Parts: sequence; structure tokens; C-alpha cells
Amino acid sequence: MPPTLTVGRDRTGPARIAVLPADDTYEQAVRDGGAEVVDVADAEALVWTVARDPDDLADLLADHDDLRWVQLPFAGVDAFTDVLDDDRAWTSAKGVYADPVAEMALAMVLATRREVVRYATATSWGRDHGEMLFGARVTILGGGGITAVLLDLLAPFGCDVTVVRRRDEPIDGAITVTFHDVDHGLAGADVVVLALALTDETAGVLDARRLDLLADGAVVVNVARGGHVVTDDLVSALQSGRLAGAGLDVTDPEPLPDGHPLWDLPNVVVTPHVGNTRAMGARLLAEHLRDNVARFVAGDPLVGAVDPAAGY
Repeated sequence: MPPTLTVGRDRTGPARIAVLPADDTYEQAVRDGGAEVVDVADAEALVWTVARDPDDLADLLADHDDLRWVQLPFAGVDAFTDVLDDDRAWTSAKGVYADPVAEMALAMVLATRREVVRYATATSWGRDHGEMLFGARVTILGGGGITAVLLDLLAPFGCDVTVVRRRDEPIDGAITVTFHDVDHGLAGADVVVLALALTDETAGVLDARRLDLLADGAVVVNVARGGHVVTDDLVSALQSGRLAGAGLDVTDPEPLPDGHPLWDLPNVVVTPHVGNTRAMGARLLAEHLRDNVARFVAGDPLVGAVDPAAGY
């Protein structure tokens, strides 16, 4: 479960929350949670509805330093690391999008492991490609909500799963190691899935040296952030045939420019950061927001606490 924190209110009467930029879906969620939607000048908390624009948020907070709680719209908060502070409580959408993103990860694992892209783009009958997922050695980088759901999805395939995570805590259905042993966790893996926060520690975690630790014919799936992977090193490993494929819902750079080598590789699936689409995400975030607002009103711990020092 995502971490929690309790935020004390310093006002009596109904909780007053601003939603910026304004959004009907999230404003209704605030009301359903038992609070009033007000102008930011009258608010004690803020729901920020844009996944980027950290400068705009920083300017707004500088002008309204009495806001006690800020809810961010995505699970990943790397765009806001320079804005996070200890002056107020911060929550994100940790765990909210776990189901659709884990589903996307599994789809990409199957598509790349079975080399579906080669078949889908072929214009004539060719030789056979691919390996099955059953019994594969799978390493997942990250131990959060996406990983928890993905482990359940992988269970029927009887995979040998290792989870590399920051904390030395067990996870049902997998062997766990910490990031101090990331090389050990990657060694010999047939499938690597990246599902972790982007921090200074995890930026570029998959480079040429670590890609060489994977089994010949391995596949890499990234549903986290493009900055986890050294793109040029991944391209080289794919072009050489060392890796059988890659599924990338995120890239570095992002958006991936037209003409980039990744577009032309026959064993790569690139999707435009759609592990969680607007259609799916708005409903899920509204449910999360409604719950957190109700918690705020009642003085109960909020879900999805962000640690400014850790950056997630």
C-alpha cells in the first residue's frame, strides 16, 4: 500500500480545496469527498491537475504559502522534484494507475518475448521467431503498486521472478534484492521490466554494462521513465541482436523524435506513454482524490505520501 501521512487542519468549518487548472471531474471528486471547491486565495489545500508545469506550481505556492497539502496527478513526481518542500504535505497518485500500467507491461512482455512486431510488420511468409514466457527468468526493477499487480499477472506463467527494490523487504511471489545488488538481480534475466521512480540513484540504471548482464535474447520493457535507460546503449544491444526486443512506453528523449533509430528496429514496440491513458486515468485519479479528500476532512492519514528527500 502507498505510504500515508496525516495533515492537521488549521481552520474550522468545511474543508476548502482549490483545483488548478480547473477540471470538472476532479472538482466533483472534491465535493464528493466532502469539501468545498474554492479559489486558491481561500484554500487550505490544492489539487494540481497538470502532470508538468512545475514552474507554474512553484510560483503559485510562493504566492500562497498557507496551503497545507498539495495533491499531484501522477504517481511519478520527478517533474516536481525542485518544487517539493517540507513546508506542506505532498501526495501523489502512487498505486492509482497500477492496474493499467501493469497490464501494459504484460502486453509488452508478451509482444516482445514472442516477437509479435516482426510478424505484424511482415509482408511475406518468413522464419519463426520468439520464446515463450512460461518459466522465464523475470527481473522487475521497482517494488511498488505496479509490481504488485504485475506479479499477480505473471503468476500463471510460472516465471522465476526477482524484484529489485530500495527497501530490504520481501514481496510474495518473488525473490527480492536491494539496489545494492542490482547487478545480481539482472544477471541472466530473460525479461527485465522497469517499474520504479526516477531518482538520481535510478537514472541510467540500465546502461551497456548492465544490459550485458542479461541473458542472450532477453527483452527489456520500460513502463516507468525513459531516463532509466541509456538509450544509445539499448539501441546498440538491439541492433547487434544481443537483445531480442524492447517494449517502451517511455523513452529518452520523450517524445521520441521522428527518424530515431528505435522507430526502425523490427523488434521494438514504442507507445507514446499510454500505459495510463486519459480515459482510464481520469476515472482512477478521481476515485483516489475523492478518498483522500474524505480523509483530509476526517483528519485521517492521506494515501500516497511523497517523501521530498527521496524524490518520490
